[in-house]
Amino acid sequence: MTFRLSATLLALAVLFASAPVQAADKPAPPPPVVKGPAHGTLIIAGGGKLGPEILGRFIKLAGGPSAEIVVIPTAGGDKTYGPDCACLKIFRELGAANLTVLHTLDRKEADSDAFVAPLKRAKAVWFVGGRQWHLVDSYSGTKTETEIKALLARGGVAGGSSAGASIQASYLVRGARAGNEVVMAPEYEVGWGLIEGAGVDQHVTARHREGDLDALVAKHPELLGIGIDQSTAIEVKATSFNVLGAGHVFIHDGKEQPNGGHYYLMKAGDRFDLKTLTASAVR
Repeated sequence: MTFRLSATLLALAVLFASAPVQAADKPAPPPPVVKGPAHGTLIIAGGGKLGPEILGRFIKLAGGPSAEIVVIPTAGGDKTYGPDCACLKIFRELGAANLTVLHTLDRKEADSDAFVAPLKRAKAVWFVGGRQWHLVDSYSGTKTETEIKALLARGGVAGGSSAGASIQASYLVRGARAGNEVVMAPEYEVGWGLIEGAGVDQHVTARHREGDLDALVAKHPELLGIGIDQSTAIEVKATSFNVLGAGHVFIHDGKEQPNGGHYYLMKAGDRFDLKTLTASAVR
């Protein structure tokens, strides 16, 4: 009897020893930690024509039509931009009169006190659209970036559209020199971090980019993906943002959604809580 029991136990031991080892389930990554500016406000717009509910709001946050506003058109890629820059037209049409164009392709100049003097006086700064890498090459790591952040720290407002939207996030989406179809470019992945823990895409519906940030969030689960339609923006405070404009905002949080992707939609008036990473719909 003892022999038979021992033989049975031995057979079971051999069976279990030869069975494949099941890999333990990997723990779910922690949720992103997303933060807006501790002080001041961001206006992050998805490109296209921006209505007064977006640009008018930016001017109001700056302090009204007489407020000092710096406009940075560098992403557009031209060598020079004068005081008659077409980039000022949309602000002048809404009554803004105290406008300064700030532009250089020279990082040494961008790192000088003389160049950043207008930012030290300004209540607001706006980044015009174009290609993100122009902004990185000219300003990242210079006094210009430092003074943009200082402007926010004293309660100002920073805004931008298209490339000027993506540069505001900690992760830079579509920064590649090779082309704006490249979502993640190893040499151009670092934005200015005005909103931390996020990557921002733009022109979503118009350019069929609805699911493009799924890959970013899958590779970087520490990030929240925020896609913004044209004629649409988010107004970002320290712990929340709300949606402005005509289109949708696409929230990519890595969770499977009924649409088959990992995103859901927000519209004008909706609010997103950056602490809980949840949206509340407009009533």
